[in-house]
Amino acid sequence: MAQTKLKRNLFLFLVLLALFSVLLQENLQERARCSRLKSNTVMSDGFRQMQLSEPMLKMLEGLPVEKRGTAAGIYYLEKKDSDKKNLKKAQNMWAKRPAWGEYLDICNAIWNDVTYFPVPVSSKHESYSVSFVDSWMGERTYGGKRGHEGTDIMASQNTPGLYPVVSMTDGTVVSKGWLEKGGWRLGISAPSGGYFYYAHLDSYADIEEGDTVRAGEVIGFMGNSGYGPEGTTGVFATHLHVGIYIYPQGEEISVNPYWVLRLLEEKKLSCSF
Repeated sequence: MAQTKLKRNLFLFLVLLALFSVLLQENLQERARCSRLKSNTVMSDGFRQMQLSEPMLKMLEGLPVEKRGTAAGIYYLEKKDSDKKNLKKAQNMWAKRPAWGEYLDICNAIWNDVTYFPVPVSSKHESYSVSFVDSWMGERTYGGKRGHEGTDIMASQNTPGLYPVVSMTDGTVVSKGWLEKGGWRLGISAPSGGYFYYAHLDSYADIEEGDTVRAGEVIGFMGNSGYGPEGTTGVFATHLHVGIYIYPQGEEISVNPYWVLRLLEEKKLSCSF
């Protein structure tokens, strides 16, 4: 009888020990997960890379625009795909973290204002296409060795001034003119605080600093300007450099536009060029 009781107690002890181990592991995992959200999370290389999975991209495509920043931000913190059912639960959990509000504002600035792909399709010439790859932080050497802080959209027809460029967002034109590395460029501040940068233009539409633009409005034409004194052209092929910048704690930080452009690939306007 005593031996049977001892075995039963030992069994219960082992069960409790196993349960404790599971709870401890879950607690450690939860703490590790929560530690990903800090006041400087958006400044990290991992966040700035904006890496998504294909399933997560599909989910973002099906969400209302006002939910995209939340979903993308949770994806980065969770390090796993989510779905609409679990999104609210995850949001409620992360919202308890002190840094969540500022973090969500930054995610919204990246994802919630984008409406159209910046280069329309030609209604006259099917061969006038564009292409792009994830070139984030690829090596650039002009003006000194540096990382590429954007995505280049390449033109299949290497003709400056042919392809119109439209604003991806509503916003205000806050910068226009020549930059040595960017050539003729435009910078548009969107409603949620993101700065959208369009560089190497051939020419501008009738637009000036301070003007309000609407998503889909033509702002200029693709070119090959830059990498030299004002007016330099032809150093490289015709393309559009797209950059996205955010301002956590007042500091300008670039983020990878590649997945944002992927999100907008099916949101191309048609123009008669």
